[in-house]
Amino acid sequence: MAALPNRNNRWPVALAAVLIVYLVVAWVLFMMLPVKDGVRDWFSTLVDGGWMAWSFPTAMFFLTIFALLSLMAVWEYASPGGNPRVGILRFETTRGDRLFISLLGSAFIHLAWLGLVGPNVWWALALSILYAIGVFKLV
Repeated sequence: MAALPNRNNRWPVALAAVLIVYLVVAWVLFMMLPVKDGVRDWFSTLVDGGWMAWSFPTAMFFLTIFALLSLMAVWEYASPGGNPRVGILRFETTRGDRLFISLLGSAFIHLAWLGLVGPNVWWALALSILYAIGVFKLV
C-alpha cells in the first residue's frame, strides 16, 4: 500500500498567502489615506460618504483581527489537534480560547492605559504582546 502524501507540508504556502494578503490590504488602506498639505491625515475617514467612518487605525485593527484568525487556521493546518490543556488558571483551554483570552486582556490593558497614562498606546501594545505570549505559554 502506498503511503499517503503528507498534506501538512504545504502550510508555508498558506502562511505566505495570509501575510501577503495582509500586507497588500494594509498598503491599499495606506494609499487611501487623504493627503492634506502634503501630509497624510491618519485619522480622517478613508471613504467620504461611506456607511461608516472608517479611519486607518480602525481598519487596521479589524484587518489585524482577521489576520490573527487566519494565522490560527494556518497553525491548525500545520499542526492539527491543538488538544485542550490545563494551565495556571486550572481549566481547559484550546488555541482559540487562548487567542480570545489574549485579545480580551489586551483590550483591558489598552483601556487601562488610556485611562491612567494617556493616548500614547505604543507601550500598551508592547504590554499586550507580552501578555499574549504569556497566555499562550502558561494558560
